[in-house]
Amino acid sequence: MKMAVKPLPLPLPLFNCCSSCCSKPATSVGVNLSKASGRRGIVMVGITIIVGSLGFNCGQKLANGLEMGMVSPDQTVEEAQKGIRGHVVALLKVKDLIDSHSWSEAQKALRKTSAYVKLDLYTIIQASPPTQRSLLRKLYFQLSNNVSNLDYAARDKDAIRVLKCYDNIVVAVNDILSTISSI
Repeated sequence: MKMAVKPLPLPLPLFNCCSSCCSKPATSVGVNLSKASGRRGIVMVGITIIVGSLGFNCGQKLANGLEMGMVSPDQTVEEAQKGIRGHVVALLKVKDLIDSHSWSEAQKALRKTSAYVKLDLYTIIQASPPTQRSLLRKLYFQLSNNVSNLDYAARDKDAIRVLKCYDNIVVAVNDILSTISSI
């Protein structure tokens, strides 16, 4: 038994794809609702209503809708320079968790504190003179790789590799701090 689908009452709501084009109904966007039948028609109308009720406006620039916190930090260079030492100390306190073989806790603390150090360092790199940037980027890369390697080693519960990566992190952090203090 086939159910009859009642046609939708007109007029259909107008949804603009952007403010610069025009105020054409949904039929001009390429979807002819009068020819849509059954479930497809209901689904298309439902999606149109939901998207319209959410206030979707594709006229806004896409980059304005994205969260770019790691690319364009909200902190100043002064805040980054003050905060990096505290974040480095917190990063190096992971050693206590490593020594107690608390692998999952060490991973969580490592991920949290290294993110702050990386953010501070990225802010400092962006504000540093061009002659210093390549060295700071190299140190940033070394720190990131060693943090990732330590994370993988902790996941595998490989104590020897964890200690080796931790020692590499200490060296990278010392190099970073000495380079930053000379800027």
